[in-house]
Amino acid sequence: MSLIDDAKDFAKQAGSKVADTARDIKDKATDKASDLVDKAGDALDEAKAKADVAKAEAAKKATEVKNDAKEALRENAEN
Repeated sequence: MSLIDDAKDFAKQAGSKVADTARDIKDKATDKASDLVDKAGDALDEAKAKADVAKAEAAKKATEVKNDAKEALRENAEN
C-alpha cells in the first residue's frame, strides 16, 4: 500500500503546484489589467484637462476680442 499512498501524495503535491501556478498567473493577469485600466483613466483625465484649458483659453480670447471691439466702437463714437 505504500506505493499507492506515495502516488496519491505525489498527485496531491502536483495538483497543489498546478493550482498555485494558475493562481499566480491569474493574479499577474489581473494586476496587468488593473494597470491598463489605470493608465487609460489617467489618459482620459489628461485629455479632459487639456480640453478644459483649451476651452478657458478660447473664452479668454473671445473676451479679449469682444473688449477690443467695444473699445473700437467707443473710439469711433468719440470721433
